[in-house]
Amino acid sequence: MAKRVDPSLSWAAYREGHLVLRSWIEGVPESSWERESVLPGWAVADLVAHLATVADSVTALEPAARGVAAAGLGDYLAAYAPVADGIAERARELAADAGRYPGAIMTTVDERFAAAVDALDRIGLHDQVVVGRRGAIRLGDYLLTRAVEIAVHADDLARSVPVAGPLKLPKDTVRLAVRALLEVVAQRAPGRTVEVRVPPHAAVQCVEGPRHTRGTPPNVVEMDATTWLRLAAGRTRWADELAAAHVSASGDRADLSAYLPVL
Repeated sequence: MAKRVDPSLSWAAYREGHLVLRSWIEGVPESSWERESVLPGWAVADLVAHLATVADSVTALEPAARGVAAAGLGDYLAAYAPVADGIAERARELAADAGRYPGAIMTTVDERFAAAVDALDRIGLHDQVVVGRRGAIRLGDYLLTRAVEIAVHADDLARSVPVAGPLKLPKDTVRLAVRALLEVVAQRAPGRTVEVRVPPHAAVQCVEGPRHTRGTPPNVVEMDATTWLRLAAGRTRWADELAAAHVSASGDRADLSAYLPVL
């Protein structure tokens, strides 16, 4: 059974990450808002507007009926890829509704985030099953998906507008996002043949194969948090990160390409 996630911890990771990212966006020059981002098909303005849709999904949560089974985090995340085009379109529509003006877009982001805060005040930060847009899930797991969104899109924005300066998210936002995506890999590829390390945040063992009885598995993969988030989100390719020496992989089974991206 997957370990339960404290909703208050995952909410804090999302909330604090959102606020730090929102503050950083204030330094984005107005001339940069309509430029193409590093995410194909998304302008910088669209990426910012997406923060409002991330908050909207929290506002849409409702407590599940008694007895409703919750999907695991990995299964819930798997439901995002088939609707990726629709998610992008909603962000573009929000930016368009705001006239694509930076100030108006940020007003929308602030209003939607405030509505999300009110929604959580209403349903409470309890270890409960809620119904989100992709089905039923435990509240702690759902709010982890929001922390993942912030961690991934913060990197997208920082790479898209380097002139705005460095962007450093809270440690807990990065830690919980990294750990969540590692645990999904471990769930989808159960086993103890490969150890994946993202210091100092987390490490998991995964992939079927010859068992070891003690010590470190014969296959070890290690990388930093930024590289892991990009790989897990499909922003970069395993072979490219390996060639660039951003990933250290030792052992004949130390290849995660079959399990990526996670999102």
